[in-house]
Amino acid sequence: MGLSARAEDRADAALRALAEPRRRAILRLVSDHERSAGEIAAEFDVSRPAISQHLAVLKEAELVTERRDGARRLYLARREGLQALRELLNDLWGSGLVRAAALAEAEPDRDATPGRAR
Repeated sequence: MGLSARAEDRADAALRALAEPRRRAILRLVSDHERSAGEIAAEFDVSRPAISQHLAVLKEAELVTERRDGARRLYLARREGLQALRELLNDLWGSGLVRAAALAEAEPDRDATPGRAR
């Protein structure tokens, strides 16, 4: 079972976005409720433009939504944005289990001694 090209692209974007530790921290901050860009920036020792760049990457990867409220921009995690990544990992995990089972079945019985009855 393979992923569609679109799902592969989305999984790749999510992996690239989440490779940066600060982006993972931002995603955790907005996982349960909306936060403004200012609130998010206040949690980090980097410039506000740097946080804006991280938010743009997360938004491009479809991991967060952005909603305008007057002059503020509010961000919230998109749980469905992780779906393609989840599917990729499940696909890899499933393939790995199949390969591991095949290897285990192909491995000779180490407890068996030639000429010895079991």
